[in-house]
Amino acid sequence: MRGSRAGRGGGPAVRLRRRLGLEHNELRRHIDRVQRTIALGLLLLMLAVAPPLAFWAGTWSYHAGGAAERAERAQRHQVVATVVSTGGIGSSGDRYIHETVQATWPGAGGAARTGTLPSWKNAKVGAHRTIWIDARGDPTVRPRPHSRTVTDAAYASTAAVLGVAMPILLAYLLVRRRCDHRRDEMWEADWARMDAAGQR
Repeated sequence: MRGSRAGRGGGPAVRLRRRLGLEHNELRRHIDRVQRTIALGLLLLMLAVAPPLAFWAGTWSYHAGGAAERAERAQRHQVVATVVSTGGIGSSGDRYIHETVQATWPGAGGAARTGTLPSWKNAKVGAHRTIWIDARGDPTVRPRPHSRTVTDAAYASTAAVLGVAMPILLAYLLVRRRCDHRRDEMWEADWARMDAAGQR
């Protein structure tokens, strides 16, 4: 009993051939084999193009991010700002309003700079806070972290894969739609022949 079942089911190679439509089957039409062949070709195309393109995009993004990291580290550094007055109001865009403080900090070449900074909890005159400044001495954000470079590289690789996969998937869907339409026409023709034969 087990032997007969194994014979009918076949081994992994036989089942793979059956799934790919490569075995001889009287019920399988030529259009089915055409669709399977095109699908396999599109799959091989994606496997041939997507990995190297994803590697190139990820590598390019990683190197560009690394260069940005080094440039920002070279141009930005930390200084200690001292609050000289509190109670100011600032805005970011049209909706967000926040409190600000006036502070002084050493700028480029050691010259004192005065400007507005976002306030923080319990900020008082004379309080100190470490801030980042650029080459001109203006307040700025911290240099680009390495984690962002890695994340951007992963996003670039993913985008490259999707950029290849989506057109290929669209092409397959169009092929499948055309093949389905052809199969419907063939079924209609077969039913018509059967009806004509039954009326004789």
